[in-house]
Amino acid sequence: MKRPRKTANLPSSIQRQLNMYALAASAAGVGLLALAPPSEAKIVYTPAHFNLRLGERHGVDLNHDGTPDFDLYWTVDEGVSVLIASGNGRPAGYGVALDRADPGFALAIFRGAKIGPAREFSGYTFFPKMATASRSGSLWGGPWADGGKGVKNRYLGIKFQSKGKPHYGWARVTVTIENPDDYRFTAVLLTGYAYETIPNKPIIAGQTKGTDDSSTGPQDAAQTSPIPDTPQPATLGALALGAPGLSIWRREDSVAATLERN
Repeated sequence: MKRPRKTANLPSSIQRQLNMYALAASAAGVGLLALAPPSEAKIVYTPAHFNLRLGERHGVDLNHDGTPDFDLYWTVDEGVSVLIASGNGRPAGYGVALDRADPGFALAIFRGAKIGPAREFSGYTFFPKMATASRSGSLWGGPWADGGKGVKNRYLGIKFQSKGKPHYGWARVTVTIENPDDYRFTAVLLTGYAYETIPNKPIIAGQTKGTDDSSTGPQDAAQTSPIPDTPQPATLGALALGAPGLSIWRREDSVAATLERN
């Protein structure tokens, strides 16, 4: 038969310390939850090396859901060679960033520029054009032709829908023109594409990972705060320091116990 356990009456100072610790630990736990860092943006990048051929339409699936989000299309129409980035008749919410100075053409965006809601997008079947070349008229048209010089590593701005929400991305394309007097494209090369997984959040052209935002939180201040050299009363602030705060509390506990014994 087990004897009933005797209840030990702790010294009042120890009891006070335990009560303070329980309260502080609870508050510190809530504080740590409040300081949890927000979820970061995630960029999904797909490297590529695809040479588009004359007469070919190539669908690009940014989010790998099995459905292309826009098309690259190189064709000849009434003697004019035309390079097109199109939504191919997709529903509203899909499109390519337009050149506002000449809305018939798609922007040839430089690396580092922002692609997001502030831009204008269009996704018609044969629109917008990236570049045109007309032998009969001896004319180059569009920013991707650049007057017959072509462009290297420029970016298409892309808007598409995923689960009913808008997302933004980019596709990196090089247009090569070896002989500007010939008025035709030599090569069209797709070298990669990416999109931002957070709905309606802009993406930076050329960005392949992480987020463009940087911030410092309260945890930075806590890591650089000096730890007191002398024992201090157990407080919420001391416990929020983690292991150093606990050592402060333990020193106080040890001192209090010694005083009680004496």
